[in-house]
Amino acid sequence: MPKFIIERELPGAGNLSAQDLQSISQASCAVLKEMGPDIQWVESFVTADKIYCVYISPSEKEILEHATKGGFPANSIAEVKTIISPITAED
Repeated sequence: MPKFIIERELPGAGNLSAQDLQSISQASCAVLKEMGPDIQWVESFVTADKIYCVYISPSEKEILEHATKGGFPANSIAEVKTIISPITAED
């Protein structure tokens, strides 16, 4: 199933408290549970003003639906075509 990176512009994201992040996570998980097992949240990275999320989903459509239902921004969605790491450099 395709993997996607979602960029969510959220000014001040890096200053969110643990409680704020927990609340956001709970809201996201509630929407995912409602949508069913086809869309999965893998992990997210919080920066100063953005949150970058990794999702597994059949298509971009489901990611947009999740964002709409949860009230989350989805400013940019990109499908991951391949993954590289330091292991890629090895013979």
